[in-house]
Amino acid sequence: YKANFQRILFMGVSPVTLDDLTSGFNIALNITAEPPFNMMLGFSETEVRQMIAYYREAGLITADTEDMIAEMKPWYDNYCFAKACLRTDPKMFNSDMVLYYLRHHIAYQTSPENMLDTNTRTDYKKLKRLVELDGMSERERGYISQIAAEGSIVADLHTSFPAERIFDEGNFISLLYYYGMLTITDTKLSKLVLGIPNNNVRKQYYEYLLNEYHPLARIDTRDLDEAYFTMALRGDIQPALTLIAQAYKNASSVRSGMEGERNVQGFISAYLSLTPLYLIAPETELAHGYCDLFLMPDRKRYPEVAHSYIVELKYLTTKDTQAKADRQWEEAVGQLRHYAQDGKVALMAQGTKLHLVRMQMRGAELMRIGEVALAGGITCIDA
Repeated sequence: YKANFQRILFMGVSPVTLDDLTSGFNIALNITAEPPFNMMLGFSETEVRQMIAYYREAGLITADTEDMIAEMKPWYDNYCFAKACLRTDPKMFNSDMVLYYLRHHIAYQTSPENMLDTNTRTDYKKLKRLVELDGMSERERGYISQIAAEGSIVADLHTSFPAERIFDEGNFISLLYYYGMLTITDTKLSKLVLGIPNNNVRKQYYEYLLNEYHPLARIDTRDLDEAYFTMALRGDIQPALTLIAQAYKNASSVRSGMEGERNVQGFISAYLSLTPLYLIAPETELAHGYCDLFLMPDRKRYPEVAHSYIVELKYLTTKDTQAKADRQWEEAVGQLRHYAQDGKVALMAQGTKLHLVRMQMRGAELMRIGEVALAGGITCIDA
């Protein structure tokens, strides 16, 4: 080609392909993470607002612009592709997701009932097939569980690697970044903090975990649905958490290596994500701390939801003492009340009654679930 073209731009090339593609083509330059191109393949908020204004002027969209932006942000926004642009450029919206949302508004004058754009799941399916083809070690399963539970992971970003080395240290995490399932959210000394960009992608992690564990969990989803209704309408989360904890125990008895706080948290989050009544926000920063789970009601679609939850998970190994268990249990009271003081909580709870819930596991066994009063006494429900 070099004799026929002055410049060739390859797009949509994964680092796996890039390594082989350029092996005999030594003048190629990988511009993926270079600052000038950070905003090339997404929409900034300014551009999204311009698009909405264009369709509003044409009479094709009638919804309020601020309401649309507020609805899209947690689902489609927050991408950053270059470390140098983390503090300078605006975060980017996924262009395909935005167009999916706007098409629905133009056609029906309302938001899509399912905010998850199925077109953006292509790379997830590629990754799933890749993992199934090559097999995945407990280390890689641990990465996925950590990312699902905590929302981020600290790593170096590798620019290219051959297919046979995908599962080398760091390459698998880099592949998640290139497939759009992680983005640059922060730095930690010389390394990057790669995080889940939005709810659209978070749902894909939870779906992966559910596909991994659901055949082992032996859980009746009809019972879960009833428990979710109880949680949303009656303010009692115990039935849902008890069912999920039993499913975790069932799965752990079949698959070794599942136990651990990170795996428990990812498992619980994945099953809670099955209900559309709530948006699951793990490791949410509140009052300079990080709560394990915040269950935010989706009141725009389900205004009858009357309750929201902050859940603090406490985990013990089978060797830990009862004294440690009791200390953990009491520590959760102060943590939950501290989180509840954050000014963001009222906004996230959206007018619902907020419940502070502590849950303690020992290995794969549920020990107890308790509700902590916002002020005054404590209501404790033992499992």
